[in-house]
Amino acid sequence: MWARSLAAALLGLPLTVGLVGLIALLWPGRQEIVALPWLLMSFPVWIGAMSLAFAFRSGLRAWLWLGGATLLCFALIHLSKWLGWAGAGA
Repeated sequence: MWARSLAAALLGLPLTVGLVGLIALLWPGRQEIVALPWLLMSFPVWIGAMSLAFAFRSGLRAWLWLGGATLLCFALIHLSKWLGWAGAGA
């Protein structure tokens, strides 16, 4: 239980930032208009990401899945910027 709680506390926010950042970056439209609604959605996504850690049977699985999803989100953000799919500067 402690391992899942620690995974939720330490990986919930980075996963949320990665998910919301990726969606806001790739969503069609001007980023000045798109960013605010997605930033307002970050709190419910954060709660969902933290509760997702308790869906796994072990703390190791929670760490691996949440950590892998976080790394994947940030890798996709950097890849989309590198490929020029996103309007934000590097």
